[in-house]
Amino acid sequence: MGQAADGPAVVRGCRSPLLREPESEGRQSVWNEIERLRRSTVGELRAKYMELFGQPSYSNHKQFLFRRVAWRLQAQAYGDLSDQARQQALDLAQDVDLRMKAPAHLVGSRSEVLRPTLRSRHKPGRDGRLPKVGSLLEREFKGQIVVVQVLADGFQYQDRHYQSLSAIARQVSGTAWNGYAFFRLKASAGASE
Repeated sequence: MGQAADGPAVVRGCRSPLLREPESEGRQSVWNEIERLRRSTVGELRAKYMELFGQPSYSNHKQFLFRRVAWRLQAQAYGDLSDQARQQALDLAQDVDLRMKAPAHLVGSRSEVLRPTLRSRHKPGRDGRLPKVGSLLEREFKGQIVVVQVLADGFQYQDRHYQSLSAIARQVSGTAWNGYAFFRLKASAGASE
């Protein structure tokens, strides 16, 4: 935290500079505490949150916890919102129209909403990236030629039946792979043959 000779103090991590009057020794300790909190772990921030708010925080987001704890420390040292500011915020919140549903022109009709989108649902039938049944997929991996036959109900590799290309890729490489990526299959492979 730094303070220019004639300018306002700026707290890093906040969106705007905080204007404050020259500090007494007690108020300076608040800023020192905030600076110490900046280097705290999430666990330490959650403990401080519990101490200040009297209830546990269910967040593990360090920046959120830091900001809430720093705000509370400042509110205790400099004073909370005035009753007038609190009432004005409540009045503004009550005047806002809350929309419970999105406008119909943005969502569409009920039947359109319930119809699956192109990419959101699994389509029945074969994946378009797979070649025709009976085709052979070849891939060289670490000096080994991997040959897989495409079956109607899965794949065959080394006289063994597999349900997915990912299982074969895992067998060959010893690590998890996306089967389509392992065999370098692009969209619409079956349509081109």
